[in-house]
Amino acid sequence: MPRRLRLPARLPLDPYVLALLGTVALASLLPARGTAASLAQGVATAAVALLFFLYGARLSTREALDGLRHWRLHLTVLACTFVLFPVLGLAARGLVPWLLTPPLYGGLLFLCAVPSTIQSSIAFTSIARGNVPAAICAGSFSSLAGMVLTPLLAAVLVGGTVGGFSADALVRIALQLLVPFLLGQALRPRIGGFVTRHRAALGFVDRGSILLVVYAAFSAGVAAGIWHRVGVVRLGALLAVEAALLAVMLLVTWYGAKRLGFGRADRIAIQFAGSKKSLAAGLPMASVLFGAQASLAVLPLMLFHQMQLMVCAVLARRRAWDPEEEAEAGAAVAAAGARP
Repeated sequence: MPRRLRLPARLPLDPYVLALLGTVALASLLPARGTAASLAQGVATAAVALLFFLYGARLSTREALDGLRHWRLHLTVLACTFVLFPVLGLAARGLVPWLLTPPLYGGLLFLCAVPSTIQSSIAFTSIARGNVPAAICAGSFSSLAGMVLTPLLAAVLVGGTVGGFSADALVRIALQLLVPFLLGQALRPRIGGFVTRHRAALGFVDRGSILLVVYAAFSAGVAAGIWHRVGVVRLGALLAVEAALLAVMLLVTWYGAKRLGFGRADRIAIQFAGSKKSLAAGLPMASVLFGAQASLAVLPLMLFHQMQLMVCAVLARRRAWDPEEEAEAGAAVAAAGARP
């Protein structure tokens, strides 16, 4: 008798998302103004540079190069992340302005340009008994590609939809994100061991940096009247659009990978790496690209992040006892038995 799908007893409400929402509430009630706003923005800028320096120091170039042998899988994930997502975002243009306001739609387009996650893709691939090494490499390649592709895609897709974006943002990305990242990579032989040993402690630096970025962005947003421009109805509409976007990507990554001839373990890695977006990479990039308008740009990404965690937690447990795995295993045993 086939087992029924069981929802987890407790869906994962990411504590970090709660911290982000608390930071948004703090910025709404006590926004930084005047000199305090300039100070907050300056500290956030320095924190973002430190964040990407640590990203560069952590990333093992050797592991990334070792993963190149599985190039078809990585190209598939990159195509889903930086081609299919943006195409679907452009297709949602017809929802403006009757369902989504132009600024929210601009944030949705930015969401579609953000690279894939690393940590959660690996975690869900492991739970579902998929190809974990492939998920590690796919997430790493996506993050590396996003350093260049996300700003370029944002320039093409978003343009003036979210105010404050200009060609100068590409220069700021290079100076504030790419240069620290490359410096971290260059110093990895000297500091890589220290970074690895203190990964947990430095993780608080990561999270704290992003919280500073969110506070500075939403403080500027409150000063510009963000909550007068985004109502409950519009937020509900945005959630519905993002749910449809996530559903389409989960279906396409699973069945599309099957059509391309990937086995079950690889399809799991493709589904979880190709359907997700990185909050950790997207928030700092938005602060650099959009400046004072970053609050509207990151709101869709923050909502999508929590949604993908909850949906993929259920899906990963479903994949862990997928009957297709048993069928593939049985076929492999039969084929082995048929050999002379």
